[in-house]
Amino acid sequence: MSYLSAVLFTVTLLLGLPAGADAAKPPLREVPEIADGIFTIVVANEIRRKCDDIGGRLIKGIAQIHRLKGRANDLGYSDDEIRALLDSKAEKALMVARGKSYMAGFGLDYDKPGDLCRLGRLEIENNSAIGALLRAK
Repeated sequence: MSYLSAVLFTVTLLLGLPAGADAAKPPLREVPEIADGIFTIVVANEIRRKCDDIGGRLIKGIAQIHRLKGRANDLGYSDDEIRALLDSKAEKALMVARGKSYMAGFGLDYDKPGDLCRLGRLEIENNSAIGALLRAK
C-alpha cells in the first residue's frame, strides 16, 4: 500500500466513512425505504389535494418527510442528491406510473373521476401507511 493510499484510508476511517462509500451507493430512487416513503407521501398528498371529503394529517406528513431526509442523509446522500430526486421530471413520471399501477392493483383507474378518492377511503379503512397520513372529513 502506498503512503498516499494509507493516508487516505486512515482519513476515511477517522471520518467514519467506509472506503469507497460513494462508489457503492445506489441511486436514491433504488433505496426502498426512501423510495417507498416518498411514494407514500406523494400518494397521500395527491388524494388530499383532489378529494374534498379527505384531508391530510399534515404534521404527521411533515414529520415523515423529515425522518426520510434524515435517513437518506444517514445513508450518505446529500441534501442536493435528495433535492435532485424530488425535482426530477423523470422521477415524477416514474412516480405517476407507479401510482397508476398501484391503483390498478385495487381495480381503480387514476384517470377515472372518483377512483383516487375511493383509494383514499380504502387506505384510511385499512390503516395503511398512506391511510395514516389521511383523515376523512
